Amino acid sequence: MCGIVGAVAARPVSEILLEGLRRLEYRGYDSAGMAVWNGEAIDRRRATGKVQSLADALAEQPLPGSLGIAHTRWATHGKPEERNAHPHMSGPRLAIVHNGIIENFEVLKRELIGKGFEFTSETDTEVVAHLICDQLNSGVELLDAVRNSVTRLEGAFALGVIEQDHPDRLICARQGSPLVVGVGIGENFIASDQLALLQVTDRFIFLDEGDFACLTTDKIQIWDKDAQPVEREIHQYEHGVSAADKGEFKHYMLKEIYEQPTVVKATMEGRIANGRLLEQAFGAGAGEIFDKVKQVQIVACGTSYHAGLVAKYWIEDLVGIPCLVEVASEFRYRKVVLSEGTLFLSVSQSGETADTLAALREIKDKVLASLTVCNVPGSSLVRESDLSLMTNAGPEIGVASTKAFTTQLVGLLLTTLALGRRHGMTEEKEAEIVAALQTLPEKLEEALAMDADIEAMSAAFAEKHHSLFLGRGPLYPVAMEGALKLKEISYIHAESYPAGELKHGPLALVDKDMPVVTVAPKNGMLDKLKANLQEVQARGGELFVFAGDSDNLQPEEGVHVLQVPDVAPILEAIVYTVPLQLLSYYVAVLKGTDVDQPRNLAKSVTVE
Repeated sequence: MCGIVGAVAARPVSEILLEGLRRLEYRGYDSAGMAVWNGEAIDRRRATGKVQSLADALAEQPLPGSLGIAHTRWATHGKPEERNAHPHMSGPRLAIVHNGIIENFEVLKRELIGKGFEFTSETDTEVVAHLICDQLNSGVELLDAVRNSVTRLEGAFALGVIEQDHPDRLICARQGSPLVVGVGIGENFIASDQLALLQVTDRFIFLDEGDFACLTTDKIQIWDKDAQPVEREIHQYEHGVSAADKGEFKHYMLKEIYEQPTVVKATMEGRIANGRLLEQAFGAGAGEIFDKVKQVQIVACGTSYHAGLVAKYWIEDLVGIPCLVEVASEFRYRKVVLSEGTLFLSVSQSGETADTLAALREIKDKVLASLTVCNVPGSSLVRESDLSLMTNAGPEIGVASTKAFTTQLVGLLLTTLALGRRHGMTEEKEAEIVAALQTLPEKLEEALAMDADIEAMSAAFAEKHHSLFLGRGPLYPVAMEGALKLKEISYIHAESYPAGELKHGPLALVDKDMPVVTVAPKNGMLDKLKANLQEVQARGGELFVFAGDSDNLQPEEGVHVLQVPDVAPILEAIVYTVPLQLLSYYVAVLKGTDVDQPRNLAKSVTVE
């Protein structure tokens, strides 16, 4: 994951680019760089570390000029060193910035070396610069040179290109990675995220898949994937809705629940293409590590632990290797015995969770490798793990985690695909799961449409002091997460159990004052789950069922049924999470608790 910003203007652009990088720093900060046409040539500055390192370099050696591109990097190919930092150049003639992964870069690199091109970095990006320059050397005009080169790339990418013979043009292309065009007056811009450009414009064009564009100070030309000229709508940015503003929502938690269709798309963006996972998204050398994995050890806390429990079902079912899951605060304080070929997988929203970080540090020399699924680039877990997958959920301000959980689940499912390739998962099965994932934003929107019915249901919980959550299979950890949400923000005591465990003790608690919440998708466990629910009914308990088959589960006295959208079985754990989040939220609102900052809790637990 990286951040791109570019500008073509009638004024100096380096400060605009630098501010854009600061706003994109959440996308990674292994290194940063900038290239600007200074009136005579393309000049470049690069620095390792955070954007401030680049700012310091520019303070010593400014980059004057009105055409430029800049980049903040999170490494996938090549170490975080200056030679691997963007922008990359092909000689003095051309500079590019790139976000994404070029899967076939090794084949292209060998071809270009054969033509005499010299490579100075370990990145996949440099291949693109030399491909374009090779076209230019053959007499092809710049726009066609970029278009021809892009057609040879396999994977996901967003590109920004400047060239010395065209100091009035900024070229860009998008396939599988986000890129937005900022529309100015006498100036135009590109960026990975519109937030990077809010200091200069509030009008944006969102490029479609395969789009290719040429920007000058007074014109924006766009072609689609078939090289046909197209017009794209200009959107006005709504300043009130941002990560630091609740906007139309009463609480951050509700806003973040409603952001989930958008953020799960961001988790997948740039990681899948042509029905396949791009495993380089996990970092340099990911493929070689995954080849050797024989067992997975997941360690996490709280909500992240529940995500790990869901992943255990996926990994053991789809990959067929052992997967152990443990709470970090227990794992770090006991003698641990792990098999050869163990991948240590940490899950954390903040990347600074004290127990999880301590577990990584204590076990790192005893495992094959470490991988973290995390939301904060540059956090300790990310820096100290061998591999990382950013969830791209954006800032989560509500203490009770919502969008971080669902994006973690998406990240863990992508991890399952990467491991499955090594253990017999067919290309057809991978494509099936990827296709299901691509429907996920729409399915989450459908789940959010249950809002009003769930708000009405919440009234039944307002005066209760205890509740029980039930699930089976991968939906049992979802029930655990639902119980955690309810207790966190409404202060109602909530417990979760596998539904099959009812008769082994919890059934003694069931009476008319103990609401029982059940997640019941239509799958092979439904008939057994229905038998468990009958046990509750027989004891006078009141059931609240989120069902995938309302024909099979009918409302009746003491049984409230809400239909959840039909969804591919692999996505059930993700989609069924949303109604439980909404239920907890509305119960807390009725009780008048502090939804966003519940008592006694903190967002990031950085102490034991």
